[in-house]
Amino acid sequence: MSKIAIVERLEQKREAARMGGGEKRIAAQHAKGRLTARERLDVLLDEGSFEELDMYVEHNCTDFGMDQQHIPGDGVVTGSGTVNGRLVFVFSQDFTVFGGSLSERHAQKICKIMDMAMKVGAPVIGLNDSGGARIQEGVASLGGYAEVFQRNVLASGVVPQISLIMGPCAGGAVYSPAMTDFILMVKDSSYMFVTGPDVVKTVTNEIVTQEELGGAVTHSTKSGVADVAFENDIEALLAARDLVDMLPANNREGVPERPTADDWERKEDSLDTLIPASANQPYDMHELIRKVVDEGEFFEMQPTHAGNIITGFGRIEGRTVGIVANQPMVLAGCLDINSSKKGARFVRFCDAFEIPIVTFVDVPGFLPGVAQEHNGIIKHGAKLLFAYAEATVPKITVITRKAYGGAYDVMASKHLRGDLNYAWPTAEIAVMGAKGAVEIIFRGKTLEEIAERTAEYEARFANPFVAASKGFIDEVIMPHSTRRRVALGLRKLRNKTLENPWKKHDNIPL
Repeated sequence: MSKIAIVERLEQKREAARMGGGEKRIAAQHAKGRLTARERLDVLLDEGSFEELDMYVEHNCTDFGMDQQHIPGDGVVTGSGTVNGRLVFVFSQDFTVFGGSLSERHAQKICKIMDMAMKVGAPVIGLNDSGGARIQEGVASLGGYAEVFQRNVLASGVVPQISLIMGPCAGGAVYSPAMTDFILMVKDSSYMFVTGPDVVKTVTNEIVTQEELGGAVTHSTKSGVADVAFENDIEALLAARDLVDMLPANNREGVPERPTADDWERKEDSLDTLIPASANQPYDMHELIRKVVDEGEFFEMQPTHAGNIITGFGRIEGRTVGIVANQPMVLAGCLDINSSKKGARFVRFCDAFEIPIVTFVDVPGFLPGVAQEHNGIIKHGAKLLFAYAEATVPKITVITRKAYGGAYDVMASKHLRGDLNYAWPTAEIAVMGAKGAVEIIFRGKTLEEIAERTAEYEARFANPFVAASKGFIDEVIMPHSTRRRVALGLRKLRNKTLENPWKKHDNIPL
């Protein structure tokens, strides 16, 4: 073959790969409000940075007439590019080619970029839009899924893994995103479930739509499977860029640094009046977070699930920090099963990637109730405790108001190797609230005596000084100086070294 003929053939193959399933199927994708696999990569990656691999790969299936159907790329676009100049590896499933179904070769393409990401230490971003396993290939496609799963597990805690669900993701396909660090979904356009509505109806007689069973709203509110639900593909992809911007490239590199004009010594006088006069009145913990971090910028994870705990990323002096905070606006900030799991997984992510953790505490205790106990609050609450105790990254804790009972211990207390533990003057650190404590200690006394003893108990314990006198609190700080104190603390702790005893791995209560 002459050189000119080869170049012509190369162009033809490239054009065929770029066209995927053809104009009709691309139009159908657009009609559903979805971008194509390649359009998504154009939004996600810096302009002109995408370098594709395996563009010419085709499936090797000969059954059910598949030998007559070959489309270069085989339903997934793979390669690498940059997000704000930083290297990432990506795969984007192409629904226009065999419904984005996963074949043996399709899986090999995904595995190849995951292997490269591990070798060089760069994040992996997967854009999922697939009808599932390619049925014509039978067990070969199942083997392909398992190859991907194995890599998800080995990459966990080594490089960040982000999944965007941008269409269907069902059956075996759901377990790969489930093992990645973060899942972003698109409302009314993406769904995840192990078995679809038809099978559910056959087996359990429950009638449910795809959206109700496994849509973006379901998973970002009820199940907690997804982190955030977005209105459309573009919003989700731009958010993924912001998230990657916050994260280290791998577990050895340390957090990225960004120039900031926000003075680290900035005073926030309004924080001095954040805590209401009445102990039973809530306030929004988001206000404190946004006033402490650089430029008020906070990337919240799971904002609509387990709202009684807030988790997310911000920056202080241009460097990423993970923030965990009780939220008095929801369930009075109590810890329950969902908030414990949400907080624990976030803390473990931060610890795996050397991201310092700042914790804001206002917690009246664990949520009481039969349902909580029967569903295992003891084991689930222990997850958050375990995660904080295990973490060796810098840990700074600020108690703003209540820190009662076992929940005080759990929320990054000094006893769980908190590095700097601060309290505001409004902090109350005690075994329990005054009323409950007095009713136990002085059971059977008159109402007047109980009221008198309650006032006495409050005077004795409704302040930060008892804990401070024991060294459990390092300093009582003014709310307006919180940003300055946290920034100084993070500077001090930059070279912190702490190692847990050698072990193959721990056995976190699951």
